Amino acid sequence: MLNAAFFDTIADPAMLPHESLAEVAFAGRSNAGKSSAINTIAHHNRLAFVSKTPGRTQHLNFFRVGEQRFLVDLPGYGYARAPLAQQYKWQGLIGGYLERRAQLRGMVLIMDIRHPFTDLDTNFLTWFREAEKPVHILLSKADKLSRSASLDSLRLARERLSSLRVTGGVQLFSSLKRLGVDEAEGVLRTWLDLPALAAKPASTGRADASPRATTSTTQRTKKKPGSRG
Repeated sequence: MLNAAFFDTIADPAMLPHESLAEVAFAGRSNAGKSSAINTIAHHNRLAFVSKTPGRTQHLNFFRVGEQRFLVDLPGYGYARAPLAQQYKWQGLIGGYLERRAQLRGMVLIMDIRHPFTDLDTNFLTWFREAEKPVHILLSKADKLSRSASLDSLRLARERLSSLRVTGGVQLFSSLKRLGVDEAEGVLRTWLDLPALAAKPASTGRADASPRATTSTTQRTKKKPGSRG
């Protein structure tokens, strides 16, 4: 699992960590489940602050996941109740970071599977395309739909991403059910040049013997008193 820890909160591009070698940004609409996704992937309950009021993240929050490697939680877009001047400041901070940060390896974009590719999402992706860096989309809250409906949404999302000519991938994700966690972590590890996830032991296809079955076998192999064996 990723060993993540809070590192710093940045409000000024001049204060971005100089020691960083690689970073992955997390973005999304303010109520898409971004903070929950970060916490779930990082195996941490409160690494990123989950608020009942969308739009609470107002700076760039850096979380260390390896030597000189970071996840970066960006302010959510499309909801924040703040003066326009403050919103423009956030946009300048986010835009400058995504456009000019050399250490940025890619972006994870969280979309609510029930409302994917809103106009805000599409505009954001179209704008980020110019950075020529990959995007990995998490269709969050996949537990809210049936399996069949989720797979239909996944197929349509992949087609839409391709039509936008954006390099990247799409997957199903649920923080509640921990669906898609290993897949998402694998993408992060590749982008950040971290060791790959250890392979899970392959199933042998044989169930372990139950205590009852073991007892019966033992009883069958015991010699009866007076038997010749």
